[in-house]
Amino acid sequence: MALVDYKFLLQSMLTHLKQGILVVDTEANVIFYNEPVTQIAGIGPREAIGKNILEIFPDLTPETSTFYYVLRTGKPLIEHVQTYCNYRGEKVTTVTSTMPLIHGGKIAGAFELYRELSTVKELSEKIISLQKELYKKASCEKNYNDGRAIYTFDNIIGSSHVIRELIEKAKKVADSSSPILVYGETGTGKELLVQAIHNASLLRRDRPFIAQNCAALPKTLLEGILFGTTAGSFTGARDRPGLFELANGGTLFLDEINSMDVELQAKLLRVLQDGVIRRVGGVRTTVVDVRVIASTNEVPQKAVEARLLREDLFYRLNVISLTIPPLRERKEDIPLLTEHFIKLYNRQLGKKVRGVSPEVMELFMNYRWPGNVRELKSIIESTMNFIEGEIIEVKDLPQNCNYFSPGEEQSPEYSSKVKLPPLGEAVENFEKNLILKAISVANGNYAEAARLLKVPRQTLHNKIKKYGLTKKFIPEQVDKI
Repeated sequence: MALVDYKFLLQSMLTHLKQGILVVDTEANVIFYNEPVTQIAGIGPREAIGKNILEIFPDLTPETSTFYYVLRTGKPLIEHVQTYCNYRGEKVTTVTSTMPLIHGGKIAGAFELYRELSTVKELSEKIISLQKELYKKASCEKNYNDGRAIYTFDNIIGSSHVIRELIEKAKKVADSSSPILVYGETGTGKELLVQAIHNASLLRRDRPFIAQNCAALPKTLLEGILFGTTAGSFTGARDRPGLFELANGGTLFLDEINSMDVELQAKLLRVLQDGVIRRVGGVRTTVVDVRVIASTNEVPQKAVEARLLREDLFYRLNVISLTIPPLRERKEDIPLLTEHFIKLYNRQLGKKVRGVSPEVMELFMNYRWPGNVRELKSIIESTMNFIEGEIIEVKDLPQNCNYFSPGEEQSPEYSSKVKLPPLGEAVENFEKNLILKAISVANGNYAEAARLLKVPRQTLHNKIKKYGLTKKFIPEQVDKI
């Protein structure tokens, strides 16, 4: 009986597999690669060997790569769904199982089995789309109240580069299980973005979406709402599941996370790390599978410095960071948003407004919009409740909006004499100049400059980086103070 040629047998099996196999070392460099017959990754073994996994799949990052996650944590990821561009730039969706390679008690690398899911995903999306159309009229409002997200990326209005870039970035992480921290000023549409991410997730879109504003409730109530309560834990307490249990399998959106009590933030951090919750007053623990997306209307780093946000919680949430630009930084979207809101209130109010006059659009384009998109929407809604014509003129704008009312405009002579910078810009300029002055007094010694300013050295370095100040001390900069 002939001896079995195991090498030949193994090679034959690998050649006809519909699954791909990737093996990497501790640096995520490919050491073994077998592309399946379906050509999912779009690269051959000779090209792949020696390359870092991020070179083969360029739109993945250390935060979104399954290999980097497994190498970092030592935990396997089983049946994980990912959508990304392959080596040829083609968009693919795969189901992957990634496991660590343990040798001598240490991680020696990781291997992954992957198969294509693009066709299944397309069929699923068509079915979901049909279901939405069927139930749209009767149950749109009900679904939201029952823990469903109603907005998608199609509801985000804008064609500016910053908005298109934000949407593309958000789509890439929709199927990830990593936490997300969203930063945006008041009125920029944080929940709209978060709902769109939830609805773009193949894994979670049919599971609950629950939103909770952390500033709306005191600590004692918020803790019970988040984690649930046990009968007898306090007067009137009953056995009730918390939001983590109700959102199991889905998404929990924690708005204004910087308003949450710091002690409660510590308990939230424990849940994010372990995936285990315990009801208030209870002893039994429950494992939950919830993707947490948090938001803040303050710059996260400043919230950390002000001790409004725990530093360790910030690092755990900030695995994926998304920033929604204020309206003043995407003014090219104002005409589109104006048109969208006019159509919306034409339907709701039974009007036939066709648009705004050039004078109104000029006012809109020159205004700074501290309330962002919400303020624009509110002004158009208010105007359309009273307007009788088909074109919104300056006289139609709300009278309480002094910045739009023609009777409140400053005379040209006064405007030319008094030109004040925006408060935020003035504060930043003062801070920059103060930092440069401290560096000058300290003769370029950053540690001494930090002591003079009474801030941690790392804070000073962060501000130098934020304002783009020259790291090597340049006296000419100080001369401008």
